[in-house]
Amino acid sequence: MTRFRPCIDLHAGQVKQIVGGTLGDQIADLKTNYVSDLSSRHYAKLYKDHNLTGAHVIMLGPSNEEAAREALEEWPGALQVGGGINEKNAAQWIQWGAEKVIVTSYLFPDARFSMDRLQGVLAALNGDKSRLVIDLSCRRQGERWIVAMNKWKTLTDMEVNAACIELLEPYCSEFLVHAADVEGLQAGIDEKLVQSLARWCTIPVTYAGGGRSLGDLEKVQGLSHGRVDLTIGSALDIFGGVAVKLEDCVKWNNEHEN
Repeated sequence: MTRFRPCIDLHAGQVKQIVGGTLGDQIADLKTNYVSDLSSRHYAKLYKDHNLTGAHVIMLGPSNEEAAREALEEWPGALQVGGGINEKNAAQWIQWGAEKVIVTSYLFPDARFSMDRLQGVLAALNGDKSRLVIDLSCRRQGERWIVAMNKWKTLTDMEVNAACIELLEPYCSEFLVHAADVEGLQAGIDEKLVQSLARWCTIPVTYAGGGRSLGDLEKVQGLSHGRVDLTIGSALDIFGGVAVKLEDCVKWNNEHEN
């Protein structure tokens, strides 16, 4: 079944909802949908109270480590952490309470995929692929999707396709895929990408980007035959949105799991 998976996006130490395509080095270029007055710990407790497992905590740039650790302290062993993960710190984040670590840009030195680096991260986790999530966040190029790194600004040499998934699945337990072109816009999901991920992946995969209604959970369920989970961010009431209530997402998970 398709599950709702929540997120905690951190930027400059605060919980925010950001228009993905505007994330870069220049603060003036950044467009935010929501900046929370509440701590990362608050959101972690909210998810814990509703048993919303599989949530991802993403550190978007520097100065987010303390906030990420606060979330992990609130719900140890249940949250996934990404942003700046590499073979030197992956095990440390597990020790700090992450259920899994999410790795992205580190796998693409000079925007080229490095199998050596992937194997290095896995080795740092003692070969336990159940602790590793690979983030294949991407941008659309015509009818193709290309993995994007460096705050989704730099296109890599890796296309998200059946061959890519087959190559990477032996090394991880899940995929996380942000459709960077629609992230934060509440303009609808990339339906073809959802369908393709369902066709290609044999391990759990979470799609994020463009979710704008509770009906999108139904849509992803239908498009993927329940094989792809969905993260909804900016449209959620807990992030200032009006289109989707967290309690309805919780109800969806409970009803479909039962």
